[in-house]
Amino acid sequence: MLITKTYQDVPTKLDANGRPFRIFVIAPSLPNYPHAKFPGVVVFSEIYQVTGPVERFAGQIASQGYVVAIPSIYHEFEGPEAIPYDNEGTDRGNLYKIEKRVEAYDEDATLAVDLLIAHPNCNGRIAATGMCLGGHLAFRATFDPRVLASVCWFATDVHSATLGKGKQDDTLTRVRNGDLTNNGELVMIFGKQDTHVPREGRDLVRKTLEDANVTVSFLEVQAQHAFIRDESSKGRWDAALTRSLFTYMLEVFERTVGRDLGPRVETTEAPRHVC
Repeated sequence: MLITKTYQDVPTKLDANGRPFRIFVIAPSLPNYPHAKFPGVVVFSEIYQVTGPVERFAGQIASQGYVVAIPSIYHEFEGPEAIPYDNEGTDRGNLYKIEKRVEAYDEDATLAVDLLIAHPNCNGRIAATGMCLGGHLAFRATFDPRVLASVCWFATDVHSATLGKGKQDDTLTRVRNGDLTNNGELVMIFGKQDTHVPREGRDLVRKTLEDANVTVSFLEVQAQHAFIRDESSKGRWDAALTRSLFTYMLEVFERTVGRDLGPRVETTEAPRHVC
C-alpha cells in the first residue's frame, strides 16, 4: 500500500516557550477512496527524534493500513529535525530526556492521540509503539483508555523510574495502583543482552505488570539494545529477528485495533470446540 507523509504543528500548554509541537503523519494513500478509514498508531521515537530508521519503521506500519503519528518529542528544546547518531547527539538526547517533565511527555502523547482521532481517515481505534525512550512513552500512552494496545521495544527507564526531570517517574507506581488493569493490552520486547535494561530490571517490570493483572505479553529475545535500528546501530541490528517481531506486532494491532468486536461480554462458560 502506498503512503504519504505530512505533518501538523499543534499548540501545547506545558511548553513554557509557547512553541508548537510538530507531529509527523504517515498514512495510506488511496486517491480513489478519499473516505477510507484506518486504525491509528502513535510511534514514539528514540532520543534522536524522528530519524530515518524511525520514519522507515513508521512507514512500514502505515503501509499495512494504519494512520501513523510520530511526535517530535523534544519540541521544548529545539526544532523537529532529527538528532545525529553521534556522541554529541547522544549526549544531547540523553540530556533532554531528563530535562523534560514527565507531564509534558504525557501531554505530547495525548495530543498525538487527539490528532489521530480527529484525522479524517482514522476510525478512532488507537494503538502505540516505540523504541528505547519511545518504548517507555508507548508504555505510558496505554494509561490513556483510548489506546487499546501498545508494543514497547526495549523500553528504557521503566525499571529504574528515572524518566523525566528529577528522574522520578511514576510509571510502575501507576501500574501498582491499577491504572493499567483492564485497560488495553501491553507487549514488552527486550533483548537479553541489552545493557540498558538488565535481567533484574526486566524481572521487576514483568512481576509488577503480572501482579497488577495487566494484559501483557513479555518477550525476551537473543538481542542487544536497538536491535531493530537499521542505521548506526553499532553492529546490533538483527534484520531477521526484527522482521519476525514486526509481524508479531502487526498481529497484536490487527487483533486489538484492526477489528471492532463491540463491547466485551464476560462469561464463565467454557469455549465449545467442534471436531
